[in-house]
Amino acid sequence: MKIRSLLASMAVAGLLLGAGASAWGHDADHEGTCPPITQAIAVIHPTTGNTVHGIVRFTQDGKESVKVVADLSRLPPSSTHGFHIHQYGDCSAADATSAGGHYNPESHQHAAPTVENRHAGDLGNITADAQGNAHLEIVLDDMSICCGENPILGRAVIVHRDPDDLKSQPTGNAGPRIGCGVIGVASPPAAPK
Repeated sequence: MKIRSLLASMAVAGLLLGAGASAWGHDADHEGTCPPITQAIAVIHPTTGNTVHGIVRFTQDGKESVKVVADLSRLPPSSTHGFHIHQYGDCSAADATSAGGHYNPESHQHAAPTVENRHAGDLGNITADAQGNAHLEIVLDDMSICCGENPILGRAVIVHRDPDDLKSQPTGNAGPRIGCGVIGVASPPAAPK
């Protein structure tokens, strides 16, 4: 009797896991089974010993492109920082190494975001003004929030200490990670009053 109950529980768990994977769009062959998530957000928090904070918003812009708008503060004045999407949505390590390497599902070389064959997570650099505030807007192709090619939902955005030289492999020599935020589903915009 116990074995039969265990087997039944395992079968139900398998069905639920399969349904969950399909619902979140991890199976690109089943288009239409993914919820219509078109907005995502990452709230950037500093790693140990650093001060950066900010918000990175992602908006699906067509089937295979995403608009990225980043606003960061408390960076060193007039500084430039490597800015990437990393493999795992895990900012638990004090230095954010738990987020893994750059998100690179197609096994390309690291490059500038304007290069066709680059890591999907290559966002280039973000530059702070004299007050330590930074703003970046960029549209990236070959990417989706959750339902298409190279989904980013559940991954992490990393701010690095140094500029990305856009050529050194595999990370652009951008140095340690000073900020990390997990990409999650954003609340819908408020309806006009």
